[in-house]
Amino acid sequence: MSASAVTAVREQAGDAWEDWTWQMRHRVRDVASLRAWLEPTAEEAAGIERLAERFHFVITPYYAALMDPANPACPIRRQVVPNVLELEDSQGLADPLGEVAHSPVKNVIRVYRDRIAFCVNNECALYCRYCLRKRMVGEPEWAMKRRELEAAIAWIRATPEIRDVLLTGGDPLVYSDDRLDWLLGELCAIRHVEIVRLGTRLPVTLPYRVTEALCEMLARHHPVWVNTHFNHPKELTPEAAAACDRLTRAGIPVGNQSVLLRGINDDVETMKALCEGLVRMRVRPYYCYQAQLLEGTAHFRVPIERGVEIFRALRGRTSGFAIPQYVLDTPHGKVPLAHPYLRGRDGDEVVVESFDGTLWRELNPTK
Repeated sequence: MSASAVTAVREQAGDAWEDWTWQMRHRVRDVASLRAWLEPTAEEAAGIERLAERFHFVITPYYAALMDPANPACPIRRQVVPNVLELEDSQGLADPLGEVAHSPVKNVIRVYRDRIAFCVNNECALYCRYCLRKRMVGEPEWAMKRRELEAAIAWIRATPEIRDVLLTGGDPLVYSDDRLDWLLGELCAIRHVEIVRLGTRLPVTLPYRVTEALCEMLARHHPVWVNTHFNHPKELTPEAAAACDRLTRAGIPVGNQSVLLRGINDDVETMKALCEGLVRMRVRPYYCYQAQLLEGTAHFRVPIERGVEIFRALRGRTSGFAIPQYVLDTPHGKVPLAHPYLRGRDGDEVVVESFDGTLWRELNPTK
C-alpha cells in the first residue's frame, strides 16, 4: 500500500481511526485483509496458511500503516506478519522459561519470592511473531474468567511475601477501563502489595488506547508503573510519543523492554537511535532481552556474543541512562549478560549464573 493509499484508508475511517475500539474491530486477521495493506510474499502467504492452527495472527490498522509494503525485510512487517520460517525451528520450546511449573494458580507466575507476573488475559492488540507466550495468546484455554481472576487475587491476598505485581498477558490494556479499574482496586486494597506494574505493548501498537480517561483512572491507584515494548525507531511515532506523554503526565513512570531481534535492531546504530529516541520521549530504556529459545523464532535469534558487542559499543557513545541492561531470562530469573553473571561459552551453549547462584546453560548457536 502506498502512502497515499494509507492516507485514503485513514480518511475513510474518519474520526474512528483514533478510536481504539474501532482499531480492535478492524484488525488484519487473514491474507485477504492483509492485501489491503501489502501484497504478501510467497513465504508470508504460506506462513499465514500453514500456521493458522498453531500461532494466531492479528495486526491493528495503526501498526499495519507503519509497514513498508515494498520491503519484506521491513522491521515493522517482520515483527507481525507470519513467515514460513517459523516452521523451520528444530530447537525452540513452547515454554522455555518453565512458566507453567512456576504457576501456583492459573496464570500467576512466581519465580521470585516477592513478586509475580499475573497474566490477566490471553489477548493483545496484535500478535508479535517472537512472543514469549505464543502458546497462550489467542487460545481460549488461557482466558481468565472473573472467578479465575478472583481466585488469583485471593492467592495474592494470602501470600504476604508478594509486594510487587506485574499485570501482563496478553495485554492488560485490552481490558476496558472499568474492568481494569476493578482489578487494580482489588490489588491495591491488599496491604502487602506495594506496587502494581503494567506490561503493555499498546503504546506501541495501538497508542489511541492510552486515553486521558485511562490515565486518570490509573492515577487513582498509584503507585502504578508501566513498561512498554518498542523495538525499532520506526515505532517512535508522534502518536506513540503522545501516549507515553499522557502516562508520564499522570505521574506514571514509563520504561521500555525491547528484544534483540535479528535484522530488526541487531546493529549499533539502530539500537542507539531507538534508545536515544525513547529518552527524548521520557521513556527509560530498561531491559533489552536476548530472544528466547522459543518455538518458531530461530530466524530472530542473535548470538549472545553479538548482543554483548552491541551494548559495549554503546557505552561512551550515548548517555548512560539511555543504555538498557542486556539480559537473558531463564527459569531461575533474569540474568545480566555481563561479568560476573556471564560465565562464557561451552560448546554450543553459554553458561550464566542466576541471582541465587544457579548455573544455567543456554543454547547459543553462533549463526
